Amino acid sequence: MIKLAKYLKPFALAILVSFVLLFGQAMADLNLPNYMSDIVNVGIQQSGIETAAPEAISAKGMTVMQYFMTDSEKKDMNRYYKLVSKDGTGAQHDEDVSRYPLLKTEDIYVLSGADGETMERLGKTFGESTWTMINVMKKLAAQSGKSVSMSGTDLKEVDFSKLYAMEPVLKQIPAGVYDQARKDAISGTESLFAQSAVTMTKSFYKELGMDIARMQRDYIINKGLWMLFVALLGGVATVLVAFFSARVSAGVARDLRRDVFGKVECFSNTEFDRYSTASLITRTTNDVTQVQMLIMMGIRMICYAPILGIGGVFMALRKSFSMGWIIALACVVLCGLILVVFSVAMPKFKIVQKLIDRLNLVARENLNGLMVIRAFGTQKFEEERFDRSNEDLTRTTLFISRIMIFMMPIIILIMNLVTLLIVWVGAHRIADSTMQVGDMMAFMQYAIQIIMSFLMIAVMFIMVPRAAVSANRIAEVIETEPSIEDPEHPKAFRQDKTGFVTFRNVSFRYHGADEDVLHDVSFTAKPGQTTAFIGSTGSGKTT
Repeated sequence: MIKLAKYLKPFALAILVSFVLLFGQAMADLNLPNYMSDIVNVGIQQSGIETAAPEAISAKGMTVMQYFMTDSEKKDMNRYYKLVSKDGTGAQHDEDVSRYPLLKTEDIYVLSGADGETMERLGKTFGESTWTMINVMKKLAAQSGKSVSMSGTDLKEVDFSKLYAMEPVLKQIPAGVYDQARKDAISGTESLFAQSAVTMTKSFYKELGMDIARMQRDYIINKGLWMLFVALLGGVATVLVAFFSARVSAGVARDLRRDVFGKVECFSNTEFDRYSTASLITRTTNDVTQVQMLIMMGIRMICYAPILGIGGVFMALRKSFSMGWIIALACVVLCGLILVVFSVAMPKFKIVQKLIDRLNLVARENLNGLMVIRAFGTQKFEEERFDRSNEDLTRTTLFISRIMIFMMPIIILIMNLVTLLIVWVGAHRIADSTMQVGDMMAFMQYAIQIIMSFLMIAVMFIMVPRAAVSANRIAEVIETEPSIEDPEHPKAFRQDKTGFVTFRNVSFRYHGADEDVLHDVSFTAKPGQTTAFIGSTGSGKTT
């Protein structure tokens, strides 16, 4: 294959553009599961609420929540949440009233000047304070022998009127109770904090009178449109890569056929003894086609599959690092399968091209010598000879095809088992509130993408050996130097002169022969006369 790499140089720009497009296609494919995860997690489960920290909160709600925060957390909240009075005026106040209807009757706090890192920190603060509140309420309920409506897994129905009515009680609770409740709270996972904070934020939004249904609808539509846009970009990249790969492969095949044909035209009898006519036909057609197919599929897969596989592993581990062992197990099994298939099929690929040569040779001899075969009545013998060559090629091709057929169901089985295992493990993690449904679905999609990348690599492992054999056969013809070469600047005969062609004691033998075919031949061919060679069959007239 390396020997034919020079034929790719004229198409270097198209190959480079294809690789850039493949990278873009892979990035698009890798981001689609993220959008799906966001739609499920945020759009459906969180009603379109993207951040755990609320963008606005009632003044009463801020007061109550700060009972469950540390002093540093309170300062952080007061720094980024600004009080907006119900008695305010101006366009901004009217806009706030339109967005937060509660502002007509009560003061509220509005988030301002917080960047992404700050929002993450504030969200964690709300999550920890929410769980601290739950633990305190449970403690109070246990002491009074009453039940509390709020639990660790259900904060959807928070009765703020009862919660605000407990403020005098909250003031009298010793600091040690808050400290112990906070210690119990921070022992949970960040995922659980985020889910609890979002649920509490949703309750605050309802209190503010915000349109939660509209927030959810807008978020899902926005993410869906972005998902369609990314999918469209990936589709355009796929079409363009297919176009460029087809042009490059067809151009390389054209140049190879041209050079092989040009080289064959310069061959002497010595080279034709080395390469049969049937073999040269196979090398000019079938072998070039194998190289063409490898280039076309290679441009589309050799670069795309590693990006998709490595990127899929990275993105999957971002969703759930603890479930990475599932992908590792699938990769080990797939690598073992590919190695077994490669070791079994590789020797057969080297045989297939020789069997094609043999089949072409028999077919060509039958077609060229059809009249002689009929004259001597050897049709049955030639049919049997063709059948033997045809059956040998068929048997070998079927063996390779069975390996491919055997491999595909196994890969599909592995894919389905991996999906089942992800659902099984992910369901337990979802039940423990350490993973969200959207993340599990995205992890499943990334696992399928990783397996598909291995499948593409497996296809390339099967195509490369056969194409490598074909490439070496083509390179052999192109690199063969004819034993008889015409001079670059031949001398012309003088038209006014006539001459004699005289052989004196000439002997001749073919390359590799043990003895001469002709020995001590002498004759003179005179101008204007016909010189004939007469002799029995096999006496050397043609030589």
